[in-house]
Amino acid sequence: MSTATNVEATAVNTIEWLAAGSTTIVVPVYQRQYRWDIGGCERLLSDVRAVAADDDAHRHFIGSILSAHDSTGDSDLILIDGQQRITTLMLLVAALHHSVKESDPALASELERVLIRQDDPARTKLRPHDAWAELYESVVLDRRGDADRGSRFDDNYAFFRSQIHAEEAPSVWRGLQKLEHVSITLGAEANAQQIFESLNSTGEPLRDHELIHNYILMGLTHSEQLDVEARFWLPIERHTGEAIGAFWRHYLVMTTGREVAANGEHGVYSAFRQSFPHVDVEHLQAHAEVWRHYAQIYGILLDPAQENDPEIARQLRHVNTFGRAAYPLVLSVYSDYSRGVAGRAELLETLDWIQALYLRRALVNLPTERLIARLCRARAQGRDSLARALARITPSDERVGAVLKYSELPHAAYVLGRLQGIEDTEGFDIEHIVPPVPGDAWSGDGVRPWSEYSEDEQNSHRALAPTLGNLTLLEQPLTERVFGASFPVKRDDAYARSAVAATRDLESVPVWDTAAITSRTVRLTADLLRIWARPALPEIDDDGLTPILDAVRRRGWPAGWEREFDYVEYRGERWEVYDVKHLFNRVFRRAWTDTRPAAVSYCATHGGPVYDAMAWKGQWDALDDTHFLYMGWDSNYMMNAVQGVLDESGIAAEVFVKYSYIGNVM
Repeated sequence: MSTATNVEATAVNTIEWLAAGSTTIVVPVYQRQYRWDIGGCERLLSDVRAVAADDDAHRHFIGSILSAHDSTGDSDLILIDGQQRITTLMLLVAALHHSVKESDPALASELERVLIRQDDPARTKLRPHDAWAELYESVVLDRRGDADRGSRFDDNYAFFRSQIHAEEAPSVWRGLQKLEHVSITLGAEANAQQIFESLNSTGEPLRDHELIHNYILMGLTHSEQLDVEARFWLPIERHTGEAIGAFWRHYLVMTTGREVAANGEHGVYSAFRQSFPHVDVEHLQAHAEVWRHYAQIYGILLDPAQENDPEIARQLRHVNTFGRAAYPLVLSVYSDYSRGVAGRAELLETLDWIQALYLRRALVNLPTERLIARLCRARAQGRDSLARALARITPSDERVGAVLKYSELPHAAYVLGRLQGIEDTEGFDIEHIVPPVPGDAWSGDGVRPWSEYSEDEQNSHRALAPTLGNLTLLEQPLTERVFGASFPVKRDDAYARSAVAATRDLESVPVWDTAAITSRTVRLTADLLRIWARPALPEIDDDGLTPILDAVRRRGWPAGWEREFDYVEYRGERWEVYDVKHLFNRVFRRAWTDTRPAAVSYCATHGGPVYDAMAWKGQWDALDDTHFLYMGWDSNYMMNAVQGVLDESGIAAEVFVKYSYIGNVM
């Protein structure tokens, strides 16, 4: 049997591998910039703590690390794949080292072996390429100045430093020593690029639901895995099919009341792990029963034909007109209905409200993203709370009525079908009474052809062609019979023969012109506002305000733009605060004054961002003589902290942000 001579792969202890000898691990110039955020650091620290708490037989595998010996003959290792993980581990070790440097010299010495070359204490074991080396070394060697600066090295080091206290250091060190990876070292003749591509590009990456599946089953025995797979996971897959990834996202939005990112680096899986940090055998069956229950409901939402109640099935089909975004709210109310907690009338009422919300916002051209989490939160407070939340974001009758006169009708088949009492519009066409592009011979009265209409008349007719008053449903054979004909011909040969009452009513109209379109629009608008009614409450349009719990940090700013928010509404006050950093500062300063017990509780649970000493170098703001707010976080951490402390204080529902124009489009 032949052996591979250019590639050596060995399972190794990560800390021993980092600490070995005088080798320096070099990040080559072609590597991307270090980009792990605090969320990634939080997961790493959680994994380290978890394995530290396990018995000595347990280890935590962090993947493979690909390196090559320096071709110049030095003892350096060139890091080809694994830069992000290794850099983050080094920052964690550095934070640990600096927290015990004065109190535990023996542990500090062990940690220093991982960070610093034994033959040259001025050099770090990991050496980023020159563009970032000084930043990294200043953090690891604790020689940062007091200047206000920000880098991922600083942010992530500060996070680790804030989370680890000296008394916890031995436990964290024990967890670090139980990390393992596969070290893949290339020989001189190996093709580094080809191997890198094989590790990172071959095959499909695991999707969120596959990661959730592995996470659930990983700690079980083989027989337990088979049991959970058969009784729970396979039914979940059967009910949700190809939409299983969306199911998990919508389930988590429903249960957490927070938006869950569908893109990015496994946002759904991360949210699942936060919701279920320990899926042990003892609790797994109870959780899995619930998951299977909601998966079964999800299958009904995907295919309302499975619903036995004809009216509920009809309303579920109508909700599907607008896609699946509302599914978290529908899951919530349908689950209560199926378990007898909510009545049939409440379910149907909620489905009507959802349709009114989406149709009215589409009519007035308002965005429909990031609405449902807040409604799930409101519903958890009761039916009246949900009604108020819906009324606040559902455009008024006056606003909708004004738009219907001149705007194109969205979801035309759905709207006309409900208005005209046609449940299945499959055999019907959407008939434009004035064609969008009339031929020269078309006429609204049978006397004057289109070619003799003035330019203003033509423009007026074309502008009203896609509006509600000019549309009706017409059977396809009748449409084909009168295609391109003038209004009097279509009226007598098609509209008068239609089984649709609203279309047949056109038989009595002598002339079709802009006045006739406007008159019909007014009549149909009254019906539309009745069918797609807002909750009958006095709440008014909220000016597009976003509740703080649904706010996100926008990315991709063009050079020169700094204004993310137009303003912030804080409990009725209007704050001229334009970005996340200043919002973070102002909210925590206000919390320290108004709701200090909640702020203290939040900081105790999350390890910051308020501390009783400026324990490391960086940007700080004094809240009083003995408490300091650290300001050197990344923007995602700051937004999460703002949301968290306001939620802890019980006032998050009273705080809103108004995104600027550029904030909305980014």
